[in-house]
Amino acid sequence: MASTTTSATSAQTGRAGRNAWTVVLCWITVLLEGYDLVVLGAIIPTLLKTHHLGMTAADATTIATLSLVGVAVGAVLVGPLADRLGRRVLLIGSVVVFSLFTILVPLADSVAMFALLRLVAGLGLGACMPVSLTMMAEHMPAARRARASTLTMTGYHTGAVITSLLALQVTDNWQVLFYILGVVGFLVAAVQWFRLPESEAFVQAKQVSGERRVPVTELLKPAYLRAGIGVWLASFMGLLLVYGLNTWLPKLMNDAGYPVPTAVTQLLVLNLGGVVGLVLGGFVADRRGIKGTALVWFGAAVLMLACLSVKMDSDLLLNTVVFFTGVFVFSAQVLVYAYVTHYYPAAIRGTALGSASGIGRIGSIIGPSITGALVAAGIGHPWGFYFFAAVAVLGLLAVLTLPRPAEDAEADASTTGG
Repeated sequence: MASTTTSATSAQTGRAGRNAWTVVLCWITVLLEGYDLVVLGAIIPTLLKTHHLGMTAADATTIATLSLVGVAVGAVLVGPLADRLGRRVLLIGSVVVFSLFTILVPLADSVAMFALLRLVAGLGLGACMPVSLTMMAEHMPAARRARASTLTMTGYHTGAVITSLLALQVTDNWQVLFYILGVVGFLVAAVQWFRLPESEAFVQAKQVSGERRVPVTELLKPAYLRAGIGVWLASFMGLLLVYGLNTWLPKLMNDAGYPVPTAVTQLLVLNLGGVVGLVLGGFVADRRGIKGTALVWFGAAVLMLACLSVKMDSDLLLNTVVFFTGVFVFSAQVLVYAYVTHYYPAAIRGTALGSASGIGRIGSIIGPSITGALVAAGIGHPWGFYFFAAVAVLGLLAVLTLPRPAEDAEADASTTGG
């Protein structure tokens, strides 16, 4: 009897240890993507000032766009592979590809090679987030999957802050930023090789289905089509808002008449609100249901974005509105990912999450482009915020069409009954 108890205790301890490694390693992987999110933007002024490789502003725009295209394609392609080959091997492989081509970027001998290396690095990077979110969700009880998604995404903003701080230190030695990212990526991949366990949900799903391959077209079957369309549209709108705001908020604020220091500060306030919103959103969604929380979050985002179209004389009021814009906009997008981890079974969960992330990345490319056109036309404020508010309305309508996951009903029942 004692030996049985000891064995059970050891098994629980071992599982807790594996879960801890999964949480830490997936969070760090998402941090790497957050780092990369702003690294190019941080060095573009230096590249243009020094005329590195003869680079022009048009070249920099092309490179930035190709980077995002690579991320989008990588996100779409990784889903079916993760559902077929396993989460672990795909995540490690993606980190290795991303790290290798990131280290090579400073060695590029032409603008075309620079762009190509960023494109290929983006393929690896785009695969990292959907696989990390899938693994985190599958290592958590169903009642905590929303928090698993939102807490994982705090790594994204942490990475962005780290890049910003490092960029201030290295100034013209921009190559260091890529070397650091690549080396850290290789170290993370090495630790993942020895410490990252395969998802138990994937193993169980594989045992049930055997070697049968689940095609991507499974997402288009009647059982999943309604959810798929809603998720794709909501993810598109959500990432359009995230990237559009992160790219153009300082300029929109400056066009509204706010001084440059105030306008730039708003970007920091926005992202601080994003971190708070991720923690709060996951907690509320696990208690009240993901769909209902996502609806409230998108609805609040509409209100906050509309408020930003109005010039405010009080710095306190402005900071408050920007903060709550970050709270609701950034976590609304991640709640869409959390919905996917709840709604889809393990056999196609990676494919579903990869498609949501990949289609959402198209929004991340279109958002800054449309906002940039409004700024160029001299109507960035207030029309930029009108545009963002309209996009949030479309995101809300997309979430409204989603079927309700069983876990949402269970969450409501437990809240009502207990």
